Amino acid sequence: MYKLKPWKYFQTFFSVDHAQAYLNEKYKNIPGGEKLAFQNSYTLIYYLDHGKKYYEQSKLAPYELQPVLLFYGMIQLMKAAILTKDPNYPETTQVLAHGVSTRKRKKIQYEFLFDEVKIQKNGLITHFSEKMFNLKQLEGEKYNMGELMKRIPELHAHFYYLNNIKVSYPISNENNLTYSISSAILDQLNLSYDGFINLLNEQSSLTIENAYEEQKKIIFNINKKPNKLICSPLQYDLGDHQFWLPTNRNLYSFFPEILVHYLILYNLSMVCRYETDWWGELFHQYPSNDLPFITEFLEITKYKVPYYLSLIFQESR
Repeated sequence: MYKLKPWKYFQTFFSVDHAQAYLNEKYKNIPGGEKLAFQNSYTLIYYLDHGKKYYEQSKLAPYELQPVLLFYGMIQLMKAAILTKDPNYPETTQVLAHGVSTRKRKKIQYEFLFDEVKIQKNGLITHFSEKMFNLKQLEGEKYNMGELMKRIPELHAHFYYLNNIKVSYPISNENNLTYSISSAILDQLNLSYDGFINLLNEQSSLTIENAYEEQKKIIFNINKKPNKLICSPLQYDLGDHQFWLPTNRNLYSFFPEILVHYLILYNLSMVCRYETDWWGELFHQYPSNDLPFITEFLEITKYKVPYYLSLIFQESR
């Protein structure tokens, strides 16, 4: 199979003939699908083009301005992805809202990693989650920024060096569908070997088979290759092409990483616009560990969000 980098892949849609043919295939089981594909082909192109421009500008902008550009760039790509599954998007104005809320006033001695956001009943994130992952009932859920960042493996080194926390262990691919992980993770999770295997089978879409312990490693087979888009509780490091497993059981619940990026970017975009004093001090007075985490996250999300969203487009090809 041919592989293209995300923006090279999205560039192939800058042809109305290709965009229409792609949507026609996506809508083939929907009444009036051909007409809808014709109507939506330009909209799809515009979403992708606008998203591309936001990301291009983010690479030129200082860190202080990047959250807004990256958040709105991500929104455009998400809308394009939704259009491939929901030809009538947006049917109501409710799905155009961000679908997230944050604290109206920040506490004294505010730190971003201790902040949280709350998912609302209606909005882009809930609509996207349902259409892409069949993930429902997110309304009212609260998410802490630091805990969300622990779901991004490229940030785990920062947790280790800045907070002295070991967030995960790497999973080694022994051969084909055989993987291994250090037995030390059992102590971190406070689980027996059997409890660990049960946890993986309960929380993962994968089936763990023929597992055994050998030389301080847990070796196991899985029934299929992990889908990087929805491999939770496995975490995928795109830079190293490496899967990781977290050391905290709270991180084993199903929550695709693409949603993590949305929630963090939403909050950062709000902070940089409405908490101007705090945001300015962050970049000039270096008051806490927030700045290294935020700037590294901004570097990661620039390439990882387009990558994940390109996988959604390619999943049926």
